[in-house]
Amino acid sequence: MRPVLGALGYAAANLLHPRMLWLMIWPMLVAAGLWGIAALFLWVRTAMRIAELIQAGLEIVHLQAPDAALIAAHAVLFLLFVPLVWLTALFILGIFGMGEMVDHVARLSFPDLERRHGGGVVGSVANGIATLLGMLALALVTLPLWILAPLWPLIPLVIFAWANQRLLRYDSLADHADRQEMRAIFRARRGHLYLLGLLMALLAYVPVLGFVAPVLFGLAFIRYLLGALAEHRSSLSS
Repeated sequence: MRPVLGALGYAAANLLHPRMLWLMIWPMLVAAGLWGIAALFLWVRTAMRIAELIQAGLEIVHLQAPDAALIAAHAVLFLLFVPLVWLTALFILGIFGMGEMVDHVARLSFPDLERRHGGGVVGSVANGIATLLGMLALALVTLPLWILAPLWPLIPLVIFAWANQRLLRYDSLADHADRQEMRAIFRARRGHLYLLGLLMALLAYVPVLGFVAPVLFGLAFIRYLLGALAEHRSSLSS
């Protein structure tokens, strides 16, 4: 837990750097604009469809609650809309800004860490597509559970926690680690990476703080994983 908190503290301390401020603003504005336009045209129609599915599930146990189903449908859309905005911002940040963030952290904290270039832009795009497909698969597999009141607020958090760590872990190490090192570190640090991903998913719903989440956690993932890479190489050489 201490390395995770240390990485978050490091990220918060570097958040107001001028280079990070610009990266904090424009990907979120673009993502919010894209999903805002989609919501303008699709929100009501989608909510009605989700409400029908929820009501169909309730009818299995002989309950009729169309108003409650519609309210639940809007809640589900909100739970999905907020993470989708910053997940889109993460895709944009991963392609156009993550390299600059990695350079920033590496220059300040790991100037002597060798760059072995185990990944690149093509790998980042492929990782993003794989993450999107994985999210869709998880959503479909868990769909029957969404009608259960105790679970439907938690399911999106779990899915987006998985997506967050998968997106950010690759871009954080792509420049410095080789592929074998990346696999070893992702496997050894799985628990901490999922914890960072879950904290990011939760922070997205906090007003104002959700706006800075992509850059904050991008810096945290980079700091944590570059530190893990340095420790990994040190253990092999000792």
